[in-house]
Amino acid sequence: MRNMIDHDRLFKELLSTFFLEFLELFLPEVVSYIEPNSIVFLDKEVFTDVTAGDKYETDLLAQVQFRGEPSFFLIHVENQAKAKSTFGKRMFRYFARLFEKHDYPVYPIVVFSYDQPKISAPSEFRVDFPDFSVLRFNYRVIQLNQLNWRDFLMTQNPVASALMAKMSIAPADRPKVKAECLRLLVTLKLNPAKMQLISGFIDTYLDLTPEEDAAFNIEIGQADPEAQEEMMEIVTSWMRRGLEQGRQEGRQEGRQEGRQEGELRILLRLLTRALGTLPTSIQSQIEGLTERQLEQLCDRLPTLTTVSALSTWLNTLAPLED
Repeated sequence: MRNMIDHDRLFKELLSTFFLEFLELFLPEVVSYIEPNSIVFLDKEVFTDVTAGDKYETDLLAQVQFRGEPSFFLIHVENQAKAKSTFGKRMFRYFARLFEKHDYPVYPIVVFSYDQPKISAPSEFRVDFPDFSVLRFNYRVIQLNQLNWRDFLMTQNPVASALMAKMSIAPADRPKVKAECLRLLVTLKLNPAKMQLISGFIDTYLDLTPEEDAAFNIEIGQADPEAQEEMMEIVTSWMRRGLEQGRQEGRQEGRQEGRQEGELRILLRLLTRALGTLPTSIQSQIEGLTERQLEQLCDRLPTLTTVSALSTWLNTLAPLED
């Protein structure tokens, strides 16, 4: 699995790009009373918890207009990647300070994106005394690990195609869910930048093992031909991104040999994940490829579903050139 994932950045980028679609998917009642063209994202707010000595930033803050009214309110969305018992208190502090600063009503939403625990997360913060209740602060909760990905298979919504990757998934279903995320994505016909955003989100949160990758390739092969072609293009883009990571590693080493070694390391890892352990003879052939041939191999990877197919393709290459 990938380490050091910037969860806040990934979720903020996804939800700010598809903010209205996010509301339509999870809170359609809110969409019914806002002016869709009035959405303005505000700068992040930084709050200091003096008692704990911590600083917190709001993830996403949007100013929207009530439909048919001259008045406005704020929609505050937080993504929480780790379960914390004090999170409700922090949400209340955000609410109080945002309300004080902007003097607008604040609609608070939390997206809980952690995998564990799967018990229902609290949706309120309370201050009570034995003889009366001082405060009951409520916030909307979208707890992804309590949602079944199958319920979103037919939802024509880009946020659904991304967030299915973080919903409740049985371990055996991970390859299928990744394929279904791509299938849904290609039906949406988004522009290339938005496609890349969502496909990158999917690949980050469903980073498969070699065994799962093999099952994932089978799932793609079962899609209808038109969708399969587009899905394979996305997989190729993931592989190209992996190769580019190898090139960057080489550049950091500051020499051509290092760059080539980085590319090979990533490409061999991708092939091993897709096909299993490679025979020594095939690995040697790949290590002898030129940079151009490596790029050609990357383009063909989605179609090379067996070691035999890979070997056949390598043997059809023209003699290596310097």
